[in-house]
Amino acid sequence: MNWFTHDNLDQLDHSEIDQDHQQFYDLLKSLEQVDNADFPAHFQELYRLTEAHFEMEDDLMTSHEYPGAADHQAEHQRVLGEFKQFQLRVNKGLISFGRVFARERLCQWFVLHISTMDSALVSHIKTRSPR
Repeated sequence: MNWFTHDNLDQLDHSEIDQDHQQFYDLLKSLEQVDNADFPAHFQELYRLTEAHFEMEDDLMTSHEYPGAADHQAEHQRVLGEFKQFQLRVNKGLISFGRVFARERLCQWFVLHISTMDSALVSHIKTRSPR
């Protein structure tokens, strides 16, 4: 079963954000194929990438005085909180919990987050930065 319903990743025309999104997408898709023995390491790598990406976006929101920063950052914290809970389960050997979280929550959340919150952030950045 393919975790994503499409293989095209929406680009926002912001190189740093788009590059991170591509890495996230590639790692998330790799979880679909990785065996159970390697799953915990890949899941942890995806968490670390997500955390670093959120920090980068938080910095962008601050430096560009993004008015939607509080809501966007709250969403980041919510996702990281969920991620941590599933990381604990994966660390206990409950790999199926991590697989379901990745497939059923992260995939759908990721696509929606790009098209709403990240798109709005990039739009704001573009209005404040000369091309």
